[in-house]
Amino acid sequence: MAAVQMVSGADVEKNLAHAATLVAAAAAAGARLVALPENFAVMPRAESERRAAAEADGRGPIQEFLARAARTHRVWLVGGTVALTAGAPGKLRASCLLFNDAGERVARYDKIHLFDASPDGAERYQESAGFEAGAEVVVADTPFGRLGLAVCYDLRFPELFRRLLDRGAEIFAVPSAFTAYTGGAHWETLVRARAIENLAFVIAPDQGGRHENGRETHGDSMIVGPWGEVLARCGKGAGVAVADCDPEQLRKARTRLPSIQHRRIKSG
Repeated sequence: MAAVQMVSGADVEKNLAHAATLVAAAAAAGARLVALPENFAVMPRAESERRAAAEADGRGPIQEFLARAARTHRVWLVGGTVALTAGAPGKLRASCLLFNDAGERVARYDKIHLFDASPDGAERYQESAGFEAGAEVVVADTPFGRLGLAVCYDLRFPELFRRLLDRGAEIFAVPSAFTAYTGGAHWETLVRARAIENLAFVIAPDQGGRHENGRETHGDSMIVGPWGEVLARCGKGAGVAVADCDPEQLRKARTRLPSIQHRRIKSG
């Protein structure tokens, strides 16, 4: 598996070209499941740039790129997030799209938890101003196990991951663009906690650096095993973290420590 880390800017073509290089590097390293970060195709300087890059569901250059990259490199590809037009007037969906190794889209997850916060007391984030929250929990069958999809701020809501677990998830993909401030405090703890409490693999690709819009993201993209061990990680800047993820490791962990079966309070 591979987690791709980027420092995306406002130029969609440039970002897609860079993503193509990184997906190719992941495939050359042996990865068969590759995950891109949130906002991989555009990290806008203004909301107008995000809206200009938004696509209708099922068509557009970003979605075509994802299908082509998956097909060309024969990988299952978690397409970070793509801004898709929503049902609500003037709103978008932050959609995580999964493509199989034939370039066919097999799942779409719309980010449920929107980041409306000012964690450092200075910069304000208001995702709900431009995005409509999703409502559906998504788990997809893959050759590597049942894959549950989540995005960035979702990582702070363990009840979502329990719901994914209840639907059979064995792997979580969490494309992210964590701020440098919140990432430094919480990123690794949250990623490892979601792996440990659900005895699952977590692929967590993150944006990682200083962007054209002045925002700084945390980086430290990682792949974590079901025992909570970090199997591979990036630092800052663009790169790829690749790790062998043995399904037998997951089965052994869930057998030897059957905490999932010992749950007394189930998710609704």
